[in-house]
Amino acid sequence: MNNYFSGETANDVWNQAHAELNNNSSTLVAGRTGDTYELLHAVFSISNPRERWVTHRLPPISIAFALAEVVWIMASSNDAAVINFWNPPLQRYSGTGETYHGAYGYRIRKRFGRDQFIDAYNTLSHNSQSRQAVIMIWNPEDDQPNQFGVPVSSDIPCNICSMLKIRNSSLEWTQILRSNDIFLGVPYNFVQFTMLQEIMAGWLNVGLGTYTHFSDSLHLYLRDSGRLSSSQISSPPNSDNLMADKETCSKILEWIYENMMILSSGKNDENTILEKAFLKSGKKAYDNIMLILAAYAAKRAGYDSLKGHLIENCENHLYKHLWRNWEVQNSENRGDVHHETEEH
Repeated sequence: MNNYFSGETANDVWNQAHAELNNNSSTLVAGRTGDTYELLHAVFSISNPRERWVTHRLPPISIAFALAEVVWIMASSNDAAVINFWNPPLQRYSGTGETYHGAYGYRIRKRFGRDQFIDAYNTLSHNSQSRQAVIMIWNPEDDQPNQFGVPVSSDIPCNICSMLKIRNSSLEWTQILRSNDIFLGVPYNFVQFTMLQEIMAGWLNVGLGTYTHFSDSLHLYLRDSGRLSSSQISSPPNSDNLMADKETCSKILEWIYENMMILSSGKNDENTILEKAFLKSGKKAYDNIMLILAAYAAKRAGYDSLKGHLIENCENHLYKHLWRNWEVQNSENRGDVHHETEEH
């Protein structure tokens, strides 16, 4: 049994894990919401975390939702209405309240009475050899099942913690997860935490090291087994570099989230969406994120010409590729449900 998946890109390691889960070495395990094939103690190692997009999954992931979730995390938000706009079916799996119990950004930057992202930055900027830069997400007070083993919420974090280290002048990032759905969870987790890794590397002015991802239960639901593909369809490289100093990056991300809050109302005319779409931040990587988010808002509002205009103005060809694949194969009614909170 091979539970270690190593490669340069997210596609490389995802394809390896996909193949392993579908061979006879995986174990059939009953789950609360369906039976799964499971590998215990699986490790992914991505040597080039900037190539974070799993483009071999069919149907394609939603690039707009993936990017929106990263901005939502950095904004320390747990506001359900904002993120639900970019993934309407999400609330069916994670709860219908005004906030999400397990929201990563809120856990990382507010829940424990401190901003752990800033804490890690301060630790590593003053002591580059530290082994104590740890960001906690799971909290026993919030997340332990009750005395009968019943989950206390439908939105229990699968991510436990992040561990950051600078070695050879590059930022290494290790992510620990208790449970991980290869189809719905893994592709989005790769995007979330490699983008946080790249943002932090920019703040620290160091290189981008390896991303290591430990899944204590890596699994594939039987209902999804026929929906996976290891197709080697080529895709453009990711041309965007998110690295910027702490002050510049923080201001731009705050600006994007302010625009997201406006767009998520779903009550904007074409001129408002167009105004929010062109960020002109001076950092093309972040401008491209805003264009994708605004294109999604235009699509939902039925402004097809505006949507096309915004996508064409995005200068990241990989983002265009991901968008077009998603748009062709995913209807607005279906969305791309990201429910990594299943208990087993």
